[in-house]
Amino acid sequence: MFDSLSERLGRTIQNLRGQGRLTDQNMKDALRDVRMALLEADVALPVVKQLIDSIRDKAVGQEVLSSVSPGQSLIKIVNDELVQIMGEKSESLNLSVQPPAVILMAGLQGSGKTTTTGKLALLLSEKEKRKVMVVSCDVYRPAAIAQLQKLAGDVGVEFFPSQADQSPLDIARAAHAHAKKQFADVLIVDTAGRLAIDKEMMDEITELNQALSPVETLFVVDSMTGQDAATTAKAFGEALPLTGVVLTKTDGDARGGAALSVRVITGKPIKFIGAGEKMGALETFHPDRIASRILGMGDVVSLVEEVQEKVDHQKAEKLARKMQKGKTFTMVDLRDQMEQMLSMGGMSSLLDKLPGAANLPDAVKNQVNDKEIRRTIAIINSMTPHERKFPAIIKGSRKRRIATGSGVQVQDINKLMKQHAQMSKTMKKMAKGGMKKMLRGMQGQLPPGMGM
Repeated sequence: MFDSLSERLGRTIQNLRGQGRLTDQNMKDALRDVRMALLEADVALPVVKQLIDSIRDKAVGQEVLSSVSPGQSLIKIVNDELVQIMGEKSESLNLSVQPPAVILMAGLQGSGKTTTTGKLALLLSEKEKRKVMVVSCDVYRPAAIAQLQKLAGDVGVEFFPSQADQSPLDIARAAHAHAKKQFADVLIVDTAGRLAIDKEMMDEITELNQALSPVETLFVVDSMTGQDAATTAKAFGEALPLTGVVLTKTDGDARGGAALSVRVITGKPIKFIGAGEKMGALETFHPDRIASRILGMGDVVSLVEEVQEKVDHQKAEKLARKMQKGKTFTMVDLRDQMEQMLSMGGMSSLLDKLPGAANLPDAVKNQVNDKEIRRTIAIINSMTPHERKFPAIIKGSRKRRIATGSGVQVQDINKLMKQHAQMSKTMKKMAKGGMKKMLRGMQGQLPPGMGM
């Protein structure tokens, strides 16, 4: 997300380096570049104008310090304006009501409402420790009810059954009554979408809203639709008392225009962003952290939170003790590390949060992708337990068998063996206290923002 915007803004800031201070002329050039970057990211025109005007006012005013470079000044100004335009602070769900707190999910067909319902149910049950029930009122889309039932089973929350021949209003009322009897804390209602905004859909969801009096009405929108996302959200906001927006498919959106436009156009906060297909890939929207990502400064806070939540600390400690004792780093250990990476959203998600990662060459980014990680796991899974433990025994015939079993070439096996050997050496150095020495050696190779 924000790849193209980050790259363009990064070039603009680079152009200001070597100049003594911000002047009318260099600010004029920089603002033109920022405007083009925002328009290319599909940010809505009124939002672009508002941002540029605010940045110009701050840049030529008293807020620019003489002790910092023009590039640093512009970064600070742009960062502050991005945070303000996206909402300044994250806004959580209002669940402090008499249970069950009803959350109504609205949006167009294909926006990811049903998947987001499952993700939100998991987040509330795991992080908030709430007893969650979900129900589908989508009686039009084939298998919509079955899809939510499966997702509810996957994330371990209660599913209220419904049938395609029932009316959405009857389903919603029955689910609400059942949620009360079961002492559920939260009832999430998945509604039907349409391919476009139409009166019939709006009337139906307005009726549901009046009958349930939800504490939260969330508009789910595909971020890849760009400024259309903000326009659609505004239309829904005029028909429904929306309390917030959920941006989905942000992992496939390199532009990020929707995230910058929605708040201004609708006046409603973005509460969550969906960044992947996995059920755990729903993040609370933090404007300050997103602004930091856009400017290529990463999002270390979110990365640390993710590590604390998703990394298997017992496995990590076990591996650390093993290395300290001088034991071998096996293929099983390598597979565990790769599976941990995938559980955290994969390499694209990790790179997105690392400071300076936006400055890495495309060739480097392309080498560390989730497809390669999954292929490596498949190769290791095709080995016998003995081969995983003692990879040195893997020679000609064994390589051919493993290649056939995992659907790769023998040279891919050779490449993995080489990588594993290099990682084994690195692990031994780290175990002997060589971590600081290694990082000092890498100092000149690290991307900007990752130096020690």
